[in-house]
Amino acid sequence: MTTTEFLLLNLTTIKDIYNTSEIRKNPTEFNYFAAFLIIVLSIVGLCGNALTVFALWKYPRVRGPTANFIISLCVADFLYCAWNLPFTVSEYIIQKWIYGDIFCILYPFVQYANSALSLLLVTAITINRYILIAHKNVYEKIYQKRFIALMIVIIWIFTFSLLVPTLAGVWGRFGYDEKLLACSIVEINGHSPKAFLFIIGFIIPTFTIIFCYARIFWIVKRSSKRLRSHNTGEIKKQKDRNTKKREEEWRLTRMILTIFCSFILCFLPQTVIKVTDKNVRYPILHTLGYILIYTSSCINPIIYGVTNKQYREAYKSVLCGTKPKRTSVLYNVSPSNENSSSQNTPHSNISQSTKGSEIKEQV
Repeated sequence: MTTTEFLLLNLTTIKDIYNTSEIRKNPTEFNYFAAFLIIVLSIVGLCGNALTVFALWKYPRVRGPTANFIISLCVADFLYCAWNLPFTVSEYIIQKWIYGDIFCILYPFVQYANSALSLLLVTAITINRYILIAHKNVYEKIYQKRFIALMIVIIWIFTFSLLVPTLAGVWGRFGYDEKLLACSIVEINGHSPKAFLFIIGFIIPTFTIIFCYARIFWIVKRSSKRLRSHNTGEIKKQKDRNTKKREEEWRLTRMILTIFCSFILCFLPQTVIKVTDKNVRYPILHTLGYILIYTSSCINPIIYGVTNKQYREAYKSVLCGTKPKRTSVLYNVSPSNENSSSQNTPHSNISQSTKGSEIKEQV
């Protein structure tokens, strides 16, 4: 059977299922409430992601290596809010799929691709932050413009290629799931790629993020201890610099904690619900879990943008039509600065031990 024949067979099957099956549904009032929340999330996501991309594009002074990954993440989230969420709102209001067979295949394909793409890009940003703090000496060699572009292209291609077997019907198929009342991945002969996608799209990124952030916290804590141990004989200027460094450490720590917590809070509940309630006995829980996942598409601009002073300035400039203030970049340490600090023996250890903590929230 060719791929075209299989897709045509799938279309007929989908049509029969969603026209004849009786599916357990949420209370109508709750569906309307869920639709309202998704509309709000869609508007926030579209505006927030578009604003972030425009701000980074218009003002290059706030665009560093990490910002390229953030732009890609914002584009993926924007597409998700523009494509998937309107269909989702309609499903909750009408309580059935009315957009035909082709869209019932394309809708979950784009949904799974965007979800995995967002997770992998968040992981790429986390690795970027880790290398910036823990391995600063190789950071500029790795994150050159051409390498960053190549990384982003590979992530996009890899993500969509994971779903090609399912799109072709080789490993499960995209179709209407009568248990979830939604177009999703349907098993074929008991086989489905969901477990594999779960490992690639959730387990591996989660452990990668945990490892990177654990290392970052350890480096920041070690740097703080060394800084305090050399604090006694320092001149006032050095003390002021150390105070600023500690402030940046706390700011970076809060941002890291926010990123990690939002990642877990948005994706873990639905993962647990799917494992513990495979037969969808509690559909409201599934809906709440999906709403949390939808939230991830609009919360990233808040985490990577609003919590960053430079991004706030860029947002303000875009909205008010002014020019952003010039801000210093603390992690670009010139060789001359490194040499001068090494000549000062009492402070050389501090300079070396706090390189990872000198980074401002420049992304």
